[in-house]
Amino acid sequence: MTEPPTERDRVAAFFDLDKTIIATSASAAFSRPFFQGGLVSRSDVLRTAYAHFLFALGSADADQTERMRRHLSELATGWDVSKVQQIVAETVHELIDPYVYAEAVDLIAEHHELGHDVVIVSASGAELVEPIATVLGADHVVATRMRVADGRYTGEIDFYAYGENKAVAVRDLAERHGYDLDRCYAYTDSITDAPMLDAVGHAFAVNPDRAMRRTAAERGWKVLTFARPVALRVVARPPTPVLTAAGALAAAAVAALVWRAVRRRRGGH
Repeated sequence: MTEPPTERDRVAAFFDLDKTIIATSASAAFSRPFFQGGLVSRSDVLRTAYAHFLFALGSADADQTERMRRHLSELATGWDVSKVQQIVAETVHELIDPYVYAEAVDLIAEHHELGHDVVIVSASGAELVEPIATVLGADHVVATRMRVADGRYTGEIDFYAYGENKAVAVRDLAERHGYDLDRCYAYTDSITDAPMLDAVGHAFAVNPDRAMRRTAAERGWKVLTFARPVALRVVARPPTPVLTAAGALAAAAVAALVWRAVRRRRGGH
């Protein structure tokens, strides 16, 4: 009889979101519908667009990223959480679908085939990350959590999923779910995620810029290139903590379609 796995035998694959699974910034992608929904001004959109431009070039340093996150936190103060969730649910397919890397979808499917958990780890807000993670079939999500009072954001951040905090969250998940970090995997494009890569036994730099490529060479991290978009039907997770029966069935149906598409693509190769 096969012995059941011990508490520390489990394996997880930790994926950054922006420029690793999707070829854009999730936060920047939603600036237009937030403007149309009356949540942000035109100047706020322009400021976000400039930050996204630096992000796309890979030239936004840690200080610039921190200032932008602080700006977005202040910007979101007073927003109605249900309105944000509604806007994301209505636009996530249009805004994210063209940017999903086929290579990332394939890799996520491969990890699940091996019995590994898949965890999306992103500095973007949970309201943006969770709908994307749902259709990708992720088992867990680590994302920035804004404090909410009376259904509105207070402007304070309960957890900022950035830099060393990502590694802290990875170690916390490993403790709670029994992951053997020496056997776990992590994928990211950003040098600010180096602590997360250091936390696992199998680290991969995805689409790295010069600094990240140099660090990967120094630390023996493997380098991957993701470039092919794939058409995914992204379905947002309902705003309640537990999926409704209809929502669960819809997510399952979408996941099945994605899986069949992945299998067909592999067969074509």
